[in-house]
Amino acid sequence: MLSALANPHRLRIVAALATGGRNYVSQLAREIGISRPLLHLHLQKLEAAGLVVSQLELSPDGKALNFFEVTDFGLELTPAAIAQAAKSLTDQSEQ
Repeated sequence: MLSALANPHRLRIVAALATGGRNYVSQLAREIGISRPLLHLHLQKLEAAGLVVSQLELSPDGKALNFFEVTDFGLELTPAAIAQAAKSLTDQSEQ
């Protein structure tokens, strides 16, 4: 979760969904001001972390719309949680 939230675009996506409610990709991309492909990338990371969920729906005119909404998640940030998250870090000097 920390990794997923460590990006300004993803924070803006969560904030937009939390305040505006569920939304479909094209509209959300316009509201946030990023491209749909970039939004998809960030939404995939948020969904993998369990922070958002998606549902594919058909519009009245037959277009497939992928709606996203924020989950009711909670994150308790404690020294132990940070220590656990630190285990997943990679040393940039080794790459």
